[in-house]
Amino acid sequence: MSKVNITPIEDRVLIEPKAAEEKTASGIIIPDSAKEKPQQGTVVAVGPGTKDVTMQIKVGDVVLYGKYAGTEITIEGKNYLMMRQSDILAKSN
Repeated sequence: MSKVNITPIEDRVLIEPKAAEEKTASGIIIPDSAKEKPQQGTVVAVGPGTKDVTMQIKVGDVVLYGKYAGTEITIEGKNYLMMRQSDILAKSN
């Protein structure tokens, strides 16, 4: 997990996506054009929430999110996803 100098506002969360699989379980290498977009990542920054939304996600949580959820952003050459807490489907225990 990397440290970023960004603090999301309201109920937004900054996520570092898990790297896409490089090869299948049987050892076949997957080309870049065929890689699935990951739907799991680690939370690196969390906003304070709003008066109506209490934040349930915290930094370090591993979360699952929808395939097209969030906005892709690049900070210091690294790719992240910014999304609302409500776009997160689940967190692992």
